[in-house]
Formats: sequence, structure tokens, C-alpha cells
Amino acid sequence: MPELIPVPAGPLVDVPWLAAHAGDPRVRVVDCRWYLSGRRGADEYARGHIPGAVHLDVDADLSGPAQAGPGRHPLPDAAAFALVLARIGVGPGSLVVAYDDAGGAIAARLWWMLRYFGHGGGRVLDGGLGAWTAAGHPLSTEVTAIAPAPVMELASGGAPVVDKAAVDRLRRDPAAVILDARARERYEGQSEPVDARPGHIPGARSAPFAENLRAPGGAFRERTELERRYRDLGAFEASTVVCYCGSGVTACHDLLALATLGREDAILYEGSWSDWARDAALPAATGPEP
Repeated sequence: MPELIPVPAGPLVDVPWLAAHAGDPRVRVVDCRWYLSGRRGADEYARGHIPGAVHLDVDADLSGPAQAGPGRHPLPDAAAFALVLARIGVGPGSLVVAYDDAGGAIAARLWWMLRYFGHGGGRVLDGGLGAWTAAGHPLSTEVTAIAPAPVMELASGGAPVVDKAAVDRLRRDPAAVILDARARERYEGQSEPVDARPGHIPGARSAPFAENLRAPGGAFRERTELERRYRDLGAFEASTVVCYCGSGVTACHDLLALATLGREDAILYEGSWSDWARDAALPAATGPEP
């Protein structure tokens, strides 16, 4: 994409940068709040959002039909996502800044999808909505009116994905590392609120996305701390790194963390545990890592 706007290197932007550039028509701010159960992101958006932001929903906008692909949140096709971007005024030269109230756990899905469909302008607001309000910036309850943009020609493949057959092979490969971004209690099989059975992919390492953050829902840890974390997980020595979660959403947070560290070739298991768990022929492990 043409570099029209001075942007800090890497996939994150901070609150001072967004406050200085949110009024630029080339910047599109996207509220990605979404919840597994209970609250609705659209309702939270209506109660207050970063001024000028539009809302995109994981189910309606950042996923294809559940029956059309693996897991609970399969990727949409390129044409469908192009229509979503056009609706919110995103063109080839747009810079799309995604945020949420979960430390980027949901916003990272939009950042990753932009990469996957060949648009290099995705960024995530470090610290999200909490960092914005903590800095004293106001929220708005006005629904942002956006003129649609021409529909872009998108193509998939700008970021790597794998299916369950590939993961089943890679879990046996000593040169590969598979990272599970879910909370440890789900990894260990202590609880499973939504998917077909508890546990994790045998051989996968527990890498909860929340441990990328300084505090729950907060900003990313300092680079040296993130480096230490992923080095301990084996992500820098492995020839192949695959990230998964429940349905391919919060796994993107681990992919985002790795990208900030220069490991941009890490792979998303699209269907994630929701895909793996429903296949009774595939094994599941429980308990902590050996």
C-alpha cells in the first residue's frame, strides 16, 4: 500500500498517534468489540466509542457462514470481505486502526484478515479503549456516517493458514511449534464453555493471549518481555509456528505479538479447537503441559 500517512513501524499504534491522526480521512477507526456470551459489541459501541469509529462484528463481518468452513468462525471469502471494507469506506490507501476492550484480542482478527486479503494497512490500537479513556480522550455515542468506498479486488493468501490435516502432521514434527492462545483452564480441559469437548491438541503448548499483556485488557508487554516469552515457548527456534484458539479469533493476538517481534510467518489454524474438537477421530489431551 502507498505510504500516505506517517505510521510507527510495526502493527501497533499508540493513543497519542491515533489522537493526532484520527481526523485524517485516510484513517478508519474500527471498534471490534465482541463477546463470547452476554454482552453485544454493537450495544457497547452505542454506549460509547472512539469518535469517528465504526463497528464491525466478528460473527457478521469478520467471519463467513459457519457452515461454509471449519470451526465456529471460518474466514469469509474475498468478495464478501471486500464488501465489508467498502461499506466502512476502506480503500487501498486507507489505514485501518482496530481496537476493542480486551487488549486487542478481538481487534487482532481484523488486523490479521487485512493481511490475509492483501491489504497492508491494518493496525491495532495498543491498550484499546481503556488506554484511550485513561489518556482523557472522550467517547462518542453518535453513529459514524461513512461514505462507502469502491469495492476493492481482494485475494486470499497474504498470510498463511492451515487446516486440521496439516496440524495433525505438524504436531508430530519436532521442528514445529503449535501454540494454544486460549486460557490455561481451557487448554488443560478444566472447562469448555462452547466447543464439543475439552482439552487441547496433543503436543501444543499453552500460550494464553492474555499473557501478552501487562494487565488484563491492557497494553502489550515491553518488547524484551514478549521476546523472552516466545523464546521460552520455542517460537524463534521452530521452523514452523502455528497458533490456534477456540475458533481462530484470539489466536490472532499471538500472531500479532509474534509479528511485533519480527516473526511474521506464523500460521493461523483457521478452524482451531472448534474444528478439531468436533472430529472424534482426532485425539485430545488434557491437563498441564508435561
